[in-house]
Amino acid sequence: MAEKLMTDGSMALREKQYRVITIEATEKPQNAKLRVAAYARVSSASDDQLNSFAAQNRHYSDLISSKENWRMVDIYADEGITGTSAEKREDFQRLLADCRRGLIDRVLVKSISRFARNTKECLETIRELKSLGVGVYFEKENIDTATMSGEMMTALFASFAQAESESISSNMRWSYQRRMQNGTFITCKAPFGYRLRNGALEIEESEAEIIRMIFARYLSGQSTADIAAEITKLGIPTRDGTPYWQYTTICYILQNERYAGNSLLQKYYATDTLPIKKKRNLGSKDQYYISESHPPIIDQNTFDKAQILFRAKGDKISKRSRDKHICFR
Repeated sequence: MAEKLMTDGSMALREKQYRVITIEATEKPQNAKLRVAAYARVSSASDDQLNSFAAQNRHYSDLISSKENWRMVDIYADEGITGTSAEKREDFQRLLADCRRGLIDRVLVKSISRFARNTKECLETIRELKSLGVGVYFEKENIDTATMSGEMMTALFASFAQAESESISSNMRWSYQRRMQNGTFITCKAPFGYRLRNGALEIEESEAEIIRMIFARYLSGQSTADIAAEITKLGIPTRDGTPYWQYTTICYILQNERYAGNSLLQKYYATDTLPIKKKRNLGSKDQYYISESHPPIIDQNTFDKAQILFRAKGDKISKRSRDKHICFR
């Protein structure tokens, strides 16, 4: 009897029928076009690089428009900007913003080095885009980040790109070092009172008068704050075009050996690893002092007297202000 009941129950389950209603998709996947964007970057503003920049734009415009199932969203391009930091690239940030808004399905890039030279930022960006359903295709390496193997390969090639960037930076530092040692290094920015012409500092007489006035006023007993206020009233802008002068600017000028015609090189230096940072040289690196490297605005005796008085009065310049005035070398 029990066996009969089990059989009847099993038959009942098999015979039970469900009513299923199919709700068709409003948008057929085969009809949807892939929304494709491209990113291009050149790291220098030289003519050759700018030609490459234009070529990348043309290439992606032609490529995307030639695909029947692709629809071009935009071509995002940064010109003359380094790839070691994503924050400095405005169009790269615009690309990420559009991906986050769900406007892009796929991004085309010439190579990983065009996308980023910083391994950490590269992988973080790729992972974020992958989580948003956006794949990145690198043409040179033939890598598609939509696949797991693609992401693993990306880590490898991104490391190569970073190593290449660090190698370039290392070569540049070596070049700077050699030129400092033989006295041929050209300053990165002319201080107030000078202009950089044909690789040499030349006196700008209209500004040199202000420099001489600053030293004269200071040696006569005026404070750096009073001198700054006096120059501001004269309506003369600073080297950076600021309409007002601060006492820290006066302090910097009074301590700058360049006004006596000499050069102290490598006051600051760049770190060896990414992200590259500027650090004040407190003895970590060699410095190079070059006497009579350019025409002086004031004589050495006047400069030396100002240094003695500066130390005696205990005038100070903040680290932030010093960083603003002094360039890398």
